[in-house]
Amino acid sequence: MEKTYDLSEVLKVASEAGHILLENGAEISRVEDIMSRIANHYGVDSGSFFVLSNGIFTTGNSEKVSKAGGQASTYANVEFIPLRGVQLLKVRAVNQLSYDIVGGLCSLEEARERLRSIRAIPAKPVWEQILATGLGAFGFCAVFGGGYLDCTAALVVGLILGVWMIFVSGRYLSKIVGGISNALLANLLCICFWKIGFGESLSNIIIGAIMPLIPGVPFVNGVRDLANSDYLAGMTRLTDAMLGFFCIAIGVTASFLLDGAIFGGIVELQGISVSSETESYLLQAIAAIVGTMAFASIYGVDRIQYPGMGIIGALGWIAYLLLVRQAGATAPVAALFAAMLVCLMARFMAVPSRCPAQLFLICGLFTLVPGAGIFWSTYYLTAGHIDMAGTVGFMALKVAVAIVLGIVFAMELPQRLFSRKNGAH
Repeated sequence: MEKTYDLSEVLKVASEAGHILLENGAEISRVEDIMSRIANHYGVDSGSFFVLSNGIFTTGNSEKVSKAGGQASTYANVEFIPLRGVQLLKVRAVNQLSYDIVGGLCSLEEARERLRSIRAIPAKPVWEQILATGLGAFGFCAVFGGGYLDCTAALVVGLILGVWMIFVSGRYLSKIVGGISNALLANLLCICFWKIGFGESLSNIIIGAIMPLIPGVPFVNGVRDLANSDYLAGMTRLTDAMLGFFCIAIGVTASFLLDGAIFGGIVELQGISVSSETESYLLQAIAAIVGTMAFASIYGVDRIQYPGMGIIGALGWIAYLLLVRQAGATAPVAALFAAMLVCLMARFMAVPSRCPAQLFLICGLFTLVPGAGIFWSTYYLTAGHIDMAGTVGFMALKVAVAIVLGIVFAMELPQRLFSRKNGAH
């Protein structure tokens, strides 16, 4: 005899799974799919879920469920779910749990216990978060043209920034004020180090140092949500990403103005420079691997996934460099094809690892994010070079749009090309 389950208990478990997914950076379509998968397996075919970027509405009735011992006939619940510190390993764990449930490996009680265990998974150790912030700054300083001394300076700034973010801005400041203070501190430290001779290219040090502040999760998820026709959630998350970029711009601008007020003028930068020390394809690939793996740690990915994510990030960046250096492609065109490659690789890698492609995609795309364009447009605007600011800013926007289109095009390919039965997606 098939076992029947209490309607409210089934929907509570499904809602708990959705809650964990949403607050840890999952895209809307995944949250809805997993919640429905869980509910349907336990016989609640009439359960319905409406998921926003920061909330879940759950309703259901027992029309298609055999009534048993005092079972509720209807269920409704509304939850507000703010995005906190992203831990993508929890997204992977809930995704795996959903497949185990469908495979008949978990009773409702066991599923509830596993969700409690997943929620209790601790964040990465503080030392690892700080080290990852430093290594992220180090790697991306090299990716965007910094020399050995520049990368070392970016590493030190990143370590200090990691301490500040964990113990000060993350605990005591609001999201907006914290974002501005993070960029302000990072930029001031870069200027100070450069003035005492610790680093040769101030722009490359700053670009590397601010990369750990880039809002990669809301940007990628916003694009995924729009591609899945979740327009409200997609625009909300892209707005959140734009707010993050805006906070970085304010912090960078404030630091230059503060330095200019003290020393009698804004620092004059000579434009983009690429050091011969790190421009080889081998060193660029190594730097991309280091930077991508650092972001995997920052976003709480399972350590076993670090190498795969590093390889995807490096492949995307080397593809971009080859298109620009060898084929003469423009930055937006190179970014379009590199983003498609990253997305396709993410979907392939997701299958054997039984890990959502989103995790590989979020980390792998960081090498393509126009961090240099964001910095230079902000600097030129601060220095009063409006035309240059507009030109560089528009180019950064075109690169961002190209990344979006690359993701959308690659996601249009049918899932059967990438996965086997019950594979991740």
